[in-house]
Amino acid sequence: MTYQEVLENARTCMGPYCKSCPTCNGLACRNTIPGPGAKGIGTGFIRNYQKWQELCVNMDTICENKPVDTTFTLFGRTVSLPVFAAPVGAMTLHYGDKYDDLQYNDILVPACAQAGIAAFTGDGTNPAVMQGAAQALQKAGGCGVPTIKPWNMDTIREKLDLVKAADPFAIAMDIDAAGLPFLKNMTPPAGSKTVEELRQIVQWAEKPFILKGIMTVEGARKALDAGAAGIVVSNHGGRVLDQCPATAEVLPAIVDAVGGKMTVLVDGGIRSGMDVFKALALGADAVLIGRPFVNMVYGGGAEGVQVYVDKLRAELTDTMAMCGAHSLAEIRRSMLFGY
Repeated sequence: MTYQEVLENARTCMGPYCKSCPTCNGLACRNTIPGPGAKGIGTGFIRNYQKWQELCVNMDTICENKPVDTTFTLFGRTVSLPVFAAPVGAMTLHYGDKYDDLQYNDILVPACAQAGIAAFTGDGTNPAVMQGAAQALQKAGGCGVPTIKPWNMDTIREKLDLVKAADPFAIAMDIDAAGLPFLKNMTPPAGSKTVEELRQIVQWAEKPFILKGIMTVEGARKALDAGAAGIVVSNHGGRVLDQCPATAEVLPAIVDAVGGKMTVLVDGGIRSGMDVFKALALGADAVLIGRPFVNMVYGGGAEGVQVYVDKLRAELTDTMAMCGAHSLAEIRRSMLFGY
């Protein structure tokens, strides 16, 4: 299957909200929640995508002609591309009834591992979601990152004990999920966490711990103080707070503040290998991509995931070669116009 064929097939089996658009930019779904849209008036998702498009790269082909290396190592796990599938949950609520969360993870996790990358798995109010994610990760040899929502402390500890048995190479929490509309007034309760509470969670995790949902320098410093090994600069795809800046806008300052002290990942509107290059040039170590992987699974299963990863790899490789970078370490901010 080609990328376009996967998208066309996804349009036949998606639920009523996602349109499997040729470019996943938030314009068609805007503020559809339930659905893949953003909170409020829906501009958060659109802004995330648009800010990557506004960045231009500097071409430089006066350099040594040699192969491009896109491999990346995160906490001891080497992947072929600095790209991870982002955690996505509540599949039937947002994307239709073709797959529930367990079925989605059963396809996504091994497909990502087979394609040479790794998946972050999502969480849900149904305990079976995390149980299924742990099983999928264990079958894939721990090639993935379970992502726990900021439940109350007792629930977090229970879920940590569950996922640690799968021996993932890291564990994450999407701390910004405290703002998800459909998690409010749910059982177990979810909410923000103090630095002290996060220190306790990091200790319980006994794995490199990643905090997803950091949008300010102060937030990044708090995550560092709490003992997190990494952060994901993320506004949850615009789904938790309207009229936030785009991740591309806040990334450079966050990297300047904590880069080198912890791993800095970023998500939000990243769609192509060119976008991946721009994120790395701004200082991110790697990226997460969410909604497009849903379309790939719905439209092509494991084959769809492979098609998309191959597309990203080809685009990133081409961009690196044309900008004079032959390894990820050679990508620098000056390769972006205006920097």
